[in-house]
Amino acid sequence: MSAEVLKIAIPAILVLAVVLVAGYYITRFMRGSIKITLAKNSFNEGEQITGSFELTTRKEIDGNRLYVMLVGKEVTKERRGDKTRTHTREIYRDELTIEEAKTFSAGQTMNYDFQLATPSSAGPDFLSSPLGKTLKVGMELLGGRRSYLRWIVEVRLDAKGVDLASRKKITINMSKIV
Repeated sequence: MSAEVLKIAIPAILVLAVVLVAGYYITRFMRGSIKITLAKNSFNEGEQITGSFELTTRKEIDGNRLYVMLVGKEVTKERRGDKTRTHTREIYRDELTIEEAKTFSAGQTMNYDFQLATPSSAGPDFLSSPLGKTLKVGMELLGGRRSYLRWIVEVRLDAKGVDLASRKKITINMSKIV
């Protein structure tokens, strides 16, 4: 391929990618939105996360499932020379189904309440779980802390076509394990 063709092809591909991403978010916005409200953003292990969300539809949506989830991810940063690589691995997921398959009419605003329990180290199988193993390794690395846990509460309307979703970052104090 000649340099002239590359000068045209690369910008064209970048513009196409931007248009596709923008189109996805515009389509999602035109379908509706979800707004999450939490009583607080910081929790201790075993504590209940209490919250609500508002689902607003702008168009009719054929929903497969409406659910809330608590997701924990282990984020590890690894340095090699000048480069830093970040690895993310899901280690915890708890889901609560709010609605099964349902058609949501256009122009509706619905409010839902939910409660999710944060993970607890009290159970006998905790240290053999992915979360327990991650925390154990984290405690062993104590000095140069390269790993941390990222927690989110996410509400998702799994629908035909583009899903609606919203996330809130939270903090869960797992220090009782130490």
